[in-house]
Amino acid sequence: MAVLVFRASAQTLESPEELYKAAIALQQAGKLDEAIADYRLLLEKYPDVAPVRSNLGVALAAQGKYNEAITEYKRVLAAHPDPQIELNLALAYYKQGQYGSAADSLQKVHAAAPDNMQAVLLLSDCYLRAGKNKQVIELLTPLQDGAGADSSAVSYLLGTALVRDGQAARGQVVINRILQNGDSAEARLLTGTTKYFTNDFMGALVDLQKAVELNPDLPDVYAYYGLALLSSGDQDGAQKAFEKELARDPINFDANLRMGVVLRQDEDYTAAMKYLEQALQVRPGDLGVRYQIAAVKLAQGQVEEARQDLESVLKESPDFVQAHVSLATIYYREKRKADGDKERAIVGKLNALRATP
Repeated sequence: MAVLVFRASAQTLESPEELYKAAIALQQAGKLDEAIADYRLLLEKYPDVAPVRSNLGVALAAQGKYNEAITEYKRVLAAHPDPQIELNLALAYYKQGQYGSAADSLQKVHAAAPDNMQAVLLLSDCYLRAGKNKQVIELLTPLQDGAGADSSAVSYLLGTALVRDGQAARGQVVINRILQNGDSAEARLLTGTTKYFTNDFMGALVDLQKAVELNPDLPDVYAYYGLALLSSGDQDGAQKAFEKELARDPINFDANLRMGVVLRQDEDYTAAMKYLEQALQVRPGDLGVRYQIAAVKLAQGQVEEARQDLESVLKESPDFVQAHVSLATIYYREKRKADGDKERAIVGKLNALRATP
């Protein structure tokens, strides 16, 4: 092993090998600073030794130095593609909240090792955070009856994706499976979100409040509790719930978006923009967030920028009624009556279509 790793002469082989073993022992003992120092010392002389650089990445990640760990993992992978190192890279991205980059690496791991359930579950979670519910459903549906020890996690992620995708009936089947194991925060969150998406806001509020009581640390629980409170008319309670979610998960999409909306309505535009820009970082290109940012710009008098943003949104989503309404307002403000009338006519047609049984 040492000959393969260090490629040194017989006279100098023992020293680097012993240093490598010592670094591993230090890392296993939790003495990360010393282990990192030894790995760096080795790499000064042997910069292309993949196991040393990979272990350095692991030690850096354990210290929360994810950017440095990512650099080491990527350097190893450039010369030595390896699913485990790719998974370590994905984990570093994930812990930094870079879910898109994590998903890219996890897709590679899944392609190379499709039975790696850690990669499957992490990839599903990344998809959920990006709002890619259909990808979660496609990934997990074949696994729901054979996930073994991971069956609860598979059911929860799959149920969440189905509910958020509007497939309430299929989601309820998965929820019932979870409920067979007794009442839980996960089951209450799924039941509550199902009710929320079917506009049963008071029913959702009951289940989501219970989910908060059972496990206030459950990801997304305060975000959806806040949504239910907001839909029930309790804006102050909703804002507090969103703040609790963001205290634990600063890049939660729904909490950032809704905080931005609430603050925009309160005319606190600077704070609103901060939350909306964070939401857009989590889901680049999201039309709802882009519309809210345009609304903030319009309220701040940045009319031209707001108009350009709304025109861009409508180019991608011609049926976005509220964007047409806002764009009409801008056209009238710019004394472009013909364009404003055109937008109003579109709004009328879209509303008529929605009202048709």
